[in-house]
Amino acid sequence: MFDNYVSPWMDEELGLMRAAVGKFFQREFLPNTEKWEKQGFVDREAWYKAGQAGILCASIPEQYGGGGGTFKHEMVLVEEMSYNNISGFGNSVHSGIVAHYILGYGTEEQRERWLPRMASGEIVAAIAMTEPGTGSDLQSIKTSARKEGDHYLLAGNKTFITNGGSANLICVVAKTDPAEGGKGISLIMVETETCEGGGGFTRGKNLNKLGLKAQDTAELFFDDVIVPNENLLGVAEGRGFVQLMEQLPQERIIIAAGACAAMEKALRLTSEYVKERKAFGKKILDFQNTQFKLAERYTEARVARIFVDDCAVKLAEGNLDDTSASMAKWWTTQKQCEIIDECLQFFGGYGYMMEYPIAKMYADSRIQKIYGGSNEIMKMLIARAI
Repeated sequence: MFDNYVSPWMDEELGLMRAAVGKFFQREFLPNTEKWEKQGFVDREAWYKAGQAGILCASIPEQYGGGGGTFKHEMVLVEEMSYNNISGFGNSVHSGIVAHYILGYGTEEQRERWLPRMASGEIVAAIAMTEPGTGSDLQSIKTSARKEGDHYLLAGNKTFITNGGSANLICVVAKTDPAEGGKGISLIMVETETCEGGGGFTRGKNLNKLGLKAQDTAELFFDDVIVPNENLLGVAEGRGFVQLMEQLPQERIIIAAGACAAMEKALRLTSEYVKERKAFGKKILDFQNTQFKLAERYTEARVARIFVDDCAVKLAEGNLDDTSASMAKWWTTQKQCEIIDECLQFFGGYGYMMEYPIAKMYADSRIQKIYGGSNEIMKMLIARAI
């Protein structure tokens, strides 16, 4: 059903990219999915292969080793990951978020030092915002970066960090001036090879999550870690909160794009199943309840897709407002969870078995309403614009 709709931002080049990326994931990632889910992380070799295939930093300029694309290229990657049910590869954080913090706010030296290595897979990046006592309320973080001569002493704990087990470059949200609240927040880039194993930086074990089993989500501990002054992102302290607020809309549209693709994938799987599965002598699709339920859910998925496509075009053009980004994030992730839950119901007992993709999608979808700013926070942000 979705085959007759083409996103307005798609063109021939992006279509070729989509086909190539889909084949790459099917060839290099899908055969390893079960292994990665059992071990709790994606093999590092997969990052290098993704770099060689041009998947990493696709929207970063070529002069820094990237693909020279736009946010539309990130959309293709996010969607193909969802269509292929790949949930452990943290490229959205690596390429869609951290790389753009460096590109947007880093010095020229910082861009040249980190971006090419991120594009090749030599560096895996993470962003450390959340703390044990602080989630969406970023102004209340406790992690501090105290300046002493030519370096900072970074102290604090972070949790629920995507790529936390494998990252060797971490963008840490810290307070360089605790007395200034949000105006005292800065972004400090930690190169883990300089401080892990005796330098004050340690990782907790991978967290045991409901879903996203192949994603290495970890706690991070900073015990007076020495970080050179030149690893302050940008040239001035106290810009971190503004930088975060400016980049969060892109993160939220990335999440929304993944939600749309997941809805479409779930509905395709379910449509195929109800056309084959029989009950009481006829196909499940022949029951009026099935027809009505799927009609409703297909409509919601299409509405979500059209809205997110509009947001993606505006984001690529630099015209997306924060309120629309918040609307897209909360509504699409809410519908993702509702639609996948209803799709699973059509599979009956089989839908509860992990060998069926719909079961994995059900477990993986729940976090979508929490990270990137909880849906409750999204509604508060929207309400402020009323």
